[in-house]
Amino acid sequence: MLSSVLDRPEPLSRIAELMSTFPAQWALCGGWAVDSWLGRQSRDHGDMDIIVLQDDLSAFFDHLAGWQLIAHDPNVAGNTSEPWNGRSLDLPAHIHARSPEASDRLPNRLDSPAEAGFGLDIQVNERSGDDWVFSREPRITMPLSRCVGQSAWGLPTLVPEALLFYKASELRRRDKLDFLAMLPRLTQEQREWLREAISLVGHPWLAQLSG
Repeated sequence: MLSSVLDRPEPLSRIAELMSTFPAQWALCGGWAVDSWLGRQSRDHGDMDIIVLQDDLSAFFDHLAGWQLIAHDPNVAGNTSEPWNGRSLDLPAHIHARSPEASDRLPNRLDSPAEAGFGLDIQVNERSGDDWVFSREPRITMPLSRCVGQSAWGLPTLVPEALLFYKASELRRRDKLDFLAMLPRLTQEQREWLREAISLVGHPWLAQLSG
């Protein structure tokens, strides 16, 4: 039986409240997104991941006014702790966020964001017209209208096949666990999209998707 909004874990209720007035598209991603589709918490999570579109970064910066924000893109060192001032970000990019309640000074280096209290990790994605762009080369896209759905805990959540495409890129142990948890729940259409997408880049999950 799927869980309801009333059953959702407290961290997801906090993010739902935080983003309820955000004027642009956003979605839950990462491990909590997997659990949101499963309707149960399958493992521990070090932080919360959401995704926003590159075109909406100005609105997002305004929305999180008062938060401590550190952005990483190809123009800065990977462990920079320089506060993000709302500048445009080149992809790939993500933003670490710490709530206004945090009184700690910024660390000199941000080697372990979650341990430093940056519990929200914002992934930045590209849009091209009506398409969500997963990869420019090879070009992999999906219509924006298909990319996000309402998951079991009532949050906008990246659809399973898109979620697993991102998780396929690193092959960390937790990503493999998420893949195995989600695999039996994929529809044939979702399997086919994911198989085709990761076949363009090559991946060991292909055999299981073809089974």
